Amino acid sequence: MQLPFDGAISRYLDEAAPQAVRDAIRDGGKDEILNPDYPYDAEMRRKDYEPQMDALQIELVKLQRWAQDSGARIAVVFEGRDAAGKGGTIKRFRMNLNPRVARVVALSKPSDREATQWYFQRYIPHLPAAGEITLFDRSWYNRAVVEHVFGFCTPTEREQFFHQVPEFEDMLVHEGITLIKLWLNVGRAEQLRRFLKRERDPLKQWKVSRIDVEGLARWDAYSAAIAETFARTHTPEAPWTVIRSDCKKRARLAALRHVLARLDYARKDAGVARAPDPKICGGPDIWDV
Repeated sequence: MQLPFDGAISRYLDEAAPQAVRDAIRDGGKDEILNPDYPYDAEMRRKDYEPQMDALQIELVKLQRWAQDSGARIAVVFEGRDAAGKGGTIKRFRMNLNPRVARVVALSKPSDREATQWYFQRYIPHLPAAGEITLFDRSWYNRAVVEHVFGFCTPTEREQFFHQVPEFEDMLVHEGITLIKLWLNVGRAEQLRRFLKRERDPLKQWKVSRIDVEGLARWDAYSAAIAETFARTHTPEAPWTVIRSDCKKRARLAALRHVLARLDYARKDAGVARAPDPKICGGPDIWDV
């Protein structure tokens, strides 16, 4: 089977990955959590996960109806390391919602024209109108982390971003948009294990990009950029919520619960839409470097 980028991910495991990462992947069982600092040893059992997810889906439909009736505007930003589970979590948000109400925004590389605009300009048309929920699959925070790590922006451009983003987000909040910023984080060994699965699965190979491959060796640069991003953009008006996603099932439940808990929608079941597991969901202080 032809592997993407000629098997570069497998080569990284064999030739360049830290020994602790190699050992964790080699010794870890299928459902074992590879990160020793994660608060659980194994993946959540499906029989425990599915009833909770089903109940949360009902709450999301209630939220959608309330947003339409009240004219609420909700924007959820999904950020995180590659393979942290952003796409799978967004899928669980939308699986039973009307796509005309709950829209996913995943912008590609800026066009030549967009590259000359104000940095935030191309995101503004995608902000929610009354009764809409917009789910940003990556966002303006590309400049803070990915663009910086790969040299796609200058230090001056990044500094200008950090200067402007708190005010930009403050304007959104005071305009009446509910802005929720989620950062999904995954341990280094688990990230590599997920990339290896993608590399070998013909149905998921399309997810592997050159940025993913080259980013494997830039873990520390990503970590430094993420830490600075939290320090400079975690504000009272637009705080970050970090979700440790080494267990995808727990991460999905935590993300849905956090969003539902933030909103006072009609007919809310507080027992279902309760606060998420504090062991894996909290502020930047629980971020696992």
